[in-house]
Order: sequence, then structure tokens, then C-alpha cells
Amino acid sequence: EVQLVESGGGLVQPGGSLRLSCVVSGFTFSSYFMTWVRQAPGKGLEWISLSRVSSGGDNSSYAVSVKGRSTIYRDNDKSTLYLQMNSVKPEDTAVYYCARLYRGMDIWGKGTLVTVSG
Repeated sequence: EVQLVESGGGLVQPGGSLRLSCVVSGFTFSSYFMTWVRQAPGKGLEWISLSRVSSGGDNSSYAVSVKGRSTIYRDNDKSTLYLQMNSVKPEDTAVYYCARLYRGMDIWGKGTLVTVSG
């Protein structure tokens, strides 16, 4: 069964850090681009980061809203995608989803809620 399971959400204070994880099963994780997408309360989906499959160079991309304070990375041995976010802001409050990128975002996890509040 193909499955993506996010974790790591919770309550974080402004200026703090968080690390989200996405454990993948049911397909060859290392062969696919993977993304993080978020949805803030009452708003639409926002793509925030991409992890490419590449043998060298910069394998990641970020939305302007998180660039410079976020790092996407993967552990192919553990079939896990991560998102490290620092200096979080209240506007980072959202449900965070990981998704496989194959002819669009074809498989999604159920998401993990991040609340940034002091």
C-alpha cells in the first residue's frame, strides 16, 4: 500500500524551530521528487518546498515565504522526507502535507498541524 505519513507538528513559539517528517512506504522513495505543501486556516494550498532526485548540485527549491529559514532533505535509506524550519512565525501556522511529485502531486499524506503561537 502506498502511504505517506507526516509527523512532527504541534505548538511552537514564534522564533522557534520545528522538524517535520514524512515516512513513505509502497514505492521507491529515492526515485521520486517530493514536496511539502501547507494550508493555513481558511486559505488555499501553498507549495513551500521541493526535493529533487539528483546526483549532485542543489537538489531543493523553496517558496519565497520560507526560503532562507527552511531546509528540505531526505534520508533514502529510511524512506523519509524532512522539513526543518527555523525562525517560525505565526503565519507559518498551517497543516503541512508531503506529497509525491509525479505528473503532478499524485499522492498525499494526511498532514500534520503546526501552530505557531506564543
